[in-house]
Amino acid sequence: MYFTRNLPNTRIDVADALRGIAVAGIILYHSVEHFDIFTKEPIVHTLPCDQQVGNVLAWLLSGKMYGIFAMLFGLSFFIMNDNQQQKGKSFSFRFAWRMCLLFVFGLINVAFYDGDILMLYAVYGLLLIPISYLPSKAVWFIIGLLVIQPVELFCLLTGTTIDHTTLFEIYNKTISLHENGTFLENAINNLRYGFELNLRFNVFSGRLTQLLCLFILGMQLGRHRFFYNEGRNLHWWHIILGLSALIIILLSLVDFGDMALWLTPLYNLFILLAIVSAVVSAWYAYGCVRSALRHLCFFGRMSLTNYLLQSIIGSFIFCGYGLACYRLVGITYAVLIGMTMVIVQYVFGRYWFMNHPRGPLEGLWRKLTWISIHS
Repeated sequence: MYFTRNLPNTRIDVADALRGIAVAGIILYHSVEHFDIFTKEPIVHTLPCDQQVGNVLAWLLSGKMYGIFAMLFGLSFFIMNDNQQQKGKSFSFRFAWRMCLLFVFGLINVAFYDGDILMLYAVYGLLLIPISYLPSKAVWFIIGLLVIQPVELFCLLTGTTIDHTTLFEIYNKTISLHENGTFLENAINNLRYGFELNLRFNVFSGRLTQLLCLFILGMQLGRHRFFYNEGRNLHWWHIILGLSALIIILLSLVDFGDMALWLTPLYNLFILLAIVSAVVSAWYAYGCVRSALRHLCFFGRMSLTNYLLQSIIGSFIFCGYGLACYRLVGITYAVLIGMTMVIVQYVFGRYWFMNHPRGPLEGLWRKLTWISIHS
């Protein structure tokens, strides 16, 4: 059984900066993917560097930004849960209610963008409740079990294959509607298939267990106060950075071959850990890095709002019912569109925080989370 250590949970600015990086990265990579429209039509405006730009951003962002988001989700859960424990209260019911609210936000989001993660995160989040009661040794064991990609490893060792036919059938139908359907047709299709589509994609990409692993890891790092500049924390972040970099280099030299389904998620995980450890290390070691990244702190503090906004704006820009940029711009131009979206949302966030302590949806989510159940 885990019990609070009764230590103050002050705001972690570097976590806000990491959230800002994750949301900005999600916006950029969604733009690379034309917000899930992989058209077979010829694209009007392309550049010779499109493929190289796409490859670099896929290596740096694909699967990593969602993972960072998941890790910080677990950290936030720990902080809220620990704060309540210090008051002698249980947070389990409130957090379950909070996840129900997040699922509703996900339903709104998926109506615009079929790649919504909020509904899936809401379901994963519920699993944190029973795990939060376990002692740290048991939690580390669960993390270790999930790190090795047990589903993919089982398939590799036994020769088992998972049939992804339904996934591709839903994708093809959804992409066709993105290209030619009305907004209402897209919204109905997304609401009907969005959750299933993302769950199946998580199985296909190896994220099913990895995201849960990162949720729990974030909670565990919160327990051990790893995101504070205390004790030997920086030393441990340096070790994580060094080991991650070494493993990335070694795996880059390996032909994954038949082991690709198992090794690719692991490769992505170590890139993610390298990014997080590099940011945390640089944040506490260099004032100039801290000053530069502080601009992303408030961007991360309204990550839910920014995530929903990018779905609405991006889908309108790229889908056929909007500006239909899916067939107009190649990857490089799409990235420039994504950068413009980040800047616009950044400016909006700066303006919003001049008069409000939280983002619009963050404030609403908090208010509804703590709504009184008594008359």
